[in-house]
Amino acid sequence: MKSPQDRDIGELAAAAARFDGRLAEVKRQIRAGFAWYPYHSLANFDHLERLLCGENRRLLRLIGDDPVLDVGAGDGDVAFFLESLGCRVHAVDHPIPNHNGMAGIRALKEALGSSVEIHAVDLDSQFALPEQQYGLVFFLGLLYHLKNPFYVLESLSKAARYCLLSTRVMRVLPPAGVSVQESPVAYLLDQTELNSDDTNFWIFSHQGLRRLLKRTNWEVLEFLLRGESEGSDPVSRDERAFCLLRSCYPLKHYELLRGWHAPEGNGWRWTERTFSVAVPNAASFSLRVFVPEILLSRSGAVTISAQAGQERLPPEIYRASGEHTYARRLPKSGLIEFSVDPVLPPDDLDGRERGIIVSGLEFN
Repeated sequence: MKSPQDRDIGELAAAAARFDGRLAEVKRQIRAGFAWYPYHSLANFDHLERLLCGENRRLLRLIGDDPVLDVGAGDGDVAFFLESLGCRVHAVDHPIPNHNGMAGIRALKEALGSSVEIHAVDLDSQFALPEQQYGLVFFLGLLYHLKNPFYVLESLSKAARYCLLSTRVMRVLPPAGVSVQESPVAYLLDQTELNSDDTNFWIFSHQGLRRLLKRTNWEVLEFLLRGESEGSDPVSRDERAFCLLRSCYPLKHYELLRGWHAPEGNGWRWTERTFSVAVPNAASFSLRVFVPEILLSRSGAVTISAQAGQERLPPEIYRASGEHTYARRLPKSGLIEFSVDPVLPPDDLDGRERGIIVSGLEFN
């Protein structure tokens, strides 16, 4: 029997259409004193069916055992559907721009007997997310409504392994129709310029969106354009980009086991003398480290070694401070345990044992 996590995105799109019908019936039965969000959010799964390829079509596998975050949840249609698939879901929106002040999502939660966690979060503030670790974030149709998209995307990259994003994009600038298709730029809308809606702000060119994603720690795995393919602009000709993204925030997609201190700066971490990580299906690894001068001052050299399962891997000795890469081929193994010598012991300024600074890790 097929595992639920092996369901293809095509199957999920068909299930989303059926769930949309169920939600419509539930909404008809609720005596609402408000207007429901007027768009069919679950229709996005038709676009995702076209977007996702290969192993990425098994969307529930990308999510894994971590919760899902639905940002800009509207009336919660996507959140409640994901819950019906067995996911733990947090739904985030803000009452002021929400179509009905979040009354819709709360009414549906009660009517469905749902366990979806609903959180009111202002993304245009210095916000905090409900949890620090998500398997996947749904971020559909929201980016161009944000005043500070850079901050939001960067914050999400630190919390989620994957992201499904859609946003409006442009190929030309008004009013003269100057092409910006190959330029990494954005257009700032006036208050009533797009649909007389003052919550619309930034429309990115294709390359502008890709540059933004790169600068906010996201790798584009899949990219799909829908809508106006000729002369799309920020105001009248609507084109949308759909993306599957993977966080590049250092060490984000890996299961760190023991010996790691909390991330600092752009995600680098101090380790203890020994530190370990679970190994995905891979033939080799590259550990990017920074050797500080204070560590070298203790013995003139720093040695990193590793053991994968029962096999000891050749060590590496570093005699210069700065950035280095410790790369080795891997036997089949469930984990790697690294060790560093010498280390910095706890002192008055820092009570931690500090082995090495790790800025990145890649398995291939």
